[in-house]
Amino acid sequence: MVLATGVSAQRSKPYDGIRIERLPEAKAKKTISLNPEYCVYGEPKAGFKGKLPLLIYLHGGGGVGLEIEKPRRQILPLLGPLQRASIETLIVAPQATGSPKREKGKGGWQVPDLDLLLVHLLETLPVDPDRVYLTGNSMGGYGTFMWAGYRPGHFAAIAPMVGGIGPLGPKDVTKDLDLWGRNLAKLPMRAYYGRKDRVVPADRGEMIMKAIGKAGGKKAELIVFEDKGHDAGRVPYGQPEFFNWLFGHKRKK
Repeated sequence: MVLATGVSAQRSKPYDGIRIERLPEAKAKKTISLNPEYCVYGEPKAGFKGKLPLLIYLHGGGGVGLEIEKPRRQILPLLGPLQRASIETLIVAPQATGSPKREKGKGGWQVPDLDLLLVHLLETLPVDPDRVYLTGNSMGGYGTFMWAGYRPGHFAAIAPMVGGIGPLGPKDVTKDLDLWGRNLAKLPMRAYYGRKDRVVPADRGEMIMKAIGKAGGKKAELIVFEDKGHDAGRVPYGQPEFFNWLFGHKRKK
C-alpha cells in the first residue's frame, strides 16, 4: 500500500469531510479580495444523479487572509446540527483577503468576487440553483446583507448573523440602504443579533428591517437575544430547527 504524502494529499481527503478546492487561475486573476482556495463539504451519494442544495457560509473578520483552515474551522460547528436535521447539502466557505494596497473598502467581501465564485460553483458542483442559501457571521453577516442586497435573485433564503450594514466597519451604514431594503424585501430572511453586542450594535438589524418594511417586505424577521453579545450566531447555528427553516425555502423566479 502506498501512503499519500504532502499538503495537497492531506487537504484532498480530510477526516471531517471538508475538502479544499481552487478557482482556475484565469478566474482567480479576476478577483479583488478572494483567496482562490475555498472549502467544500458534501458530495452526492453513489448513484445519485440529482442536484443538491448549496449553503454558502461567509466568515467573520477573524477568517480574513490566505490560511484556508480559518474558514474551514468555522463551518465545522454547522455539520452536527445539519445532520440532526437530516439535511443533505453542499457547503462552501470562501475566504476573503485583505486589500494588498490597504485601500479602504477594497478588502473583505466583494460582490464581483462572490458572483464569480457562485458561477464557478454552479458550473462545477451538482447544485440546485433554486436552493442556494446564504449565511455569515459578523463581517460575514455584513457580506450576507451586501451580496443579497445587490443580488437577491441568487438566493432562496438568507440568514445574516450579527452583521454590520456598511463597508467601512460595524458603525458604518451603506449609502444603498434603501436599495438593499427593496431587494431584501424579496427574500425570506432571519437576521440575528445580541443585545449585549459591543462590536456590532443590534440596532443595525433594526435599521435594515426598517428599510425592508419601507419597501413593503413581509418575509424578514429580526431576532435579538437579550442575553447574548457578539456570539449570538452560535444559538441558531446550533439548532437543527434553524436549518429546517432555512432549507425549507426555494427560490421564486
